[in-house]
Amino acid sequence: MSIELLLLCVAAFIAGFVDAVVGGGGLIQIPAAIILLPGIPVATVIGTTKIPSFCGTSLAALQYSRKVRLNYKHLLLMAAIASVMAFTGSRVLTLVSNDFMKPFLLVVLTAVAIYTYSKKNFGAHSEKDHTELQHYLYIILISLIIGFYDGFVGPGSGSFLILVFITLLGYDFLKASATAKFVNLSTNIGSIILFSMSGKIIYSVALPMAACNAMGGFLGARLAILRGNKFIRIFFLSVVVLMIVRFAYDVFWK
Repeated sequence: MSIELLLLCVAAFIAGFVDAVVGGGGLIQIPAAIILLPGIPVATVIGTTKIPSFCGTSLAALQYSRKVRLNYKHLLLMAAIASVMAFTGSRVLTLVSNDFMKPFLLVVLTAVAIYTYSKKNFGAHSEKDHTELQHYLYIILISLIIGFYDGFVGPGSGSFLILVFITLLGYDFLKASATAKFVNLSTNIGSIILFSMSGKIIYSVALPMAACNAMGGFLGARLAILRGNKFIRIFFLSVVVLMIVRFAYDVFWK
């Protein structure tokens, strides 16, 4: 195993752990792959990292499903829509650059960090007085937007899902994180189908990373379930700050 592949496997393990708790593992895995795979087109790098993300998310989702009560009817609908939108977003990524979105995301993430830090009960369960129709409209809208974002931009999609599940649907951090894992699983499938059809996955790199990401995802989900909402809130805030730093670097210094 080359030193580059070893470092990519370490990054994949950490990414899987972080992603299982609050999302945002792509912030670790994708930059590491871009640095350690010089000369490889960005679309191919992102396509290659989708396989590890899928494996880590799969194990994390399995862990959550055993401990957290989920609405599988809603999950199936969100998964179907998000998968199609991720396929569409990945297709668009192969044609255009996504750099124009980064300044907008920087502003959004800064607002999220300030709000999460200042509102101490953010992420505690608060029942929303939605009708059944309103609830379905929300989950369809969430799936359309975040699904496309995950295929087109990628990093932080799990964190954005957690944010909107808490804000719009009243989930606590644990349920939001568990639900996000299943939606992320479907977006990864949509992207993997597109990237594999386009020949943009390097399997000799993707498969070793996948094993390490899966181990990280298993451990991260176990810890999140064990420690609960307070731990996930702190972890979420930390990842959002990391996302701000990442996008600020892309916008102002890259």
